[in-house]
Amino acid sequence: MIHIKSNDEIERIRECGIISSELFKMLKKHIEPGISTKELDTMAETFIRKHGAIPSFKGYANFPASLCISVNEEIIHGIPSNRKLKNGDIVGVDVGIKKYGLISDSAYTYPVGKISEELKLLLKRTEEGLYKGIAKVKNDALINDISGAIEDYVRQFNYGIVTEYCGHGVGYKNHEDPEIPNYRFTKGNRKIKTGMVIAIEPMINIGQGGCYVLNDGWTVVTIDGKFSAHFEHTVAVTDNGFDILTINPDDRDSILTRFFK
Repeated sequence: MIHIKSNDEIERIRECGIISSELFKMLKKHIEPGISTKELDTMAETFIRKHGAIPSFKGYANFPASLCISVNEEIIHGIPSNRKLKNGDIVGVDVGIKKYGLISDSAYTYPVGKISEELKLLLKRTEEGLYKGIAKVKNDALINDISGAIEDYVRQFNYGIVTEYCGHGVGYKNHEDPEIPNYRFTKGNRKIKTGMVIAIEPMINIGQGGCYVLNDGWTVVTIDGKFSAHFEHTVAVTDNGFDILTINPDDRDSILTRFFK
């Protein structure tokens, strides 16, 4: 069932989203060679709780941490550990923030130290693909308008699109209807409506789109061992377009100028 959110509910999700936006800024200062993913997770949980919220992923289906932290060939759902980041790595951080009974969901992939030009382009293009999808959000748009915009943009670079996982509705649960894949699909002619809140999240691989889950039961990795990037925003559908809930309103103009000029 798709839950249409009221203006009040959307504003409560936005408050969660602002916390996530500021969390990503804080983590950026600490993501450097030598830090462990577990240290980042501990910092994040402290930050989230300090802001009167809780990490919605922790305990969800027994997930043991506040963040999903996925390094290099890990696509999503990486479990924080004593693994230390190295120069040249990329690290995807995915977080759910819950406050006042509502949840936001967002992700960002960071470079660690100096990364290759190939990886810089992967990060840049995956993030741009996210905004290509967001640009299609408005009342009565088709899900395939969003999915197709992402697919068309990233396919031109011969990247692999992960098909086993996708974006989704969000709000009262971490995952709600509808599904928002990053490629056109047979059920994609459903329309989105004002008041729906969706998480759009391209997961893009340098190599093939295939993946599998490690023995920990969570970590999803690329089938060929090549690196993957992941970016995500929670977005409200409006009559005339979109409202990105996982950014600080102070950053809105600069983001719109950068990606929608």
